Amino acid sequence: MSQVKANDTVKVHYTGKLKDGQVFDSSEGREPLEFTLGKGMLIPGFENAVIEMKVNDKKTVNIPVNEAYGEVNPDLFHNVEKAMLPAEVKPEVGLGLVSKDPQGNEHQFRIAEVNEDHIIVDGNHPLAGKELVFDLELVEIK
Repeated sequence: MSQVKANDTVKVHYTGKLKDGQVFDSSEGREPLEFTLGKGMLIPGFENAVIEMKVNDKKTVNIPVNEAYGEVNPDLFHNVEKAMLPAEVKPEVGLGLVSKDPQGNEHQFRIAEVNEDHIIVDGNHPLAGKELVFDLELVEIK
């Protein structure tokens, strides 16, 4: 039976959890995740965990911060005057916002703090700074 190797396209069922067991994503009830190793589509720790698995193999892997979404970058926190927000936006912690730069590129932010005259937005990935745990099942090697 063949094993997953670099550049293979695979299908994987997964459940992603934080160290405390809180599930943040899962393929349960959906099609398995299909991806090609080495394309940089997924975090390095996830791709590395699939290497050498065989079809129907199951395993649980701990992915350290540096192989997941990295450390929280303090440079990605920004003060924004409340007056700059659209009138219909009621700022609350955790609310997602999208901003466009002068080149038209979109950037995702979450509100980290709400103050009287400004908010602090966080441009880090929501899972930055966290060690992740994935339950994996290899469904197919294409």
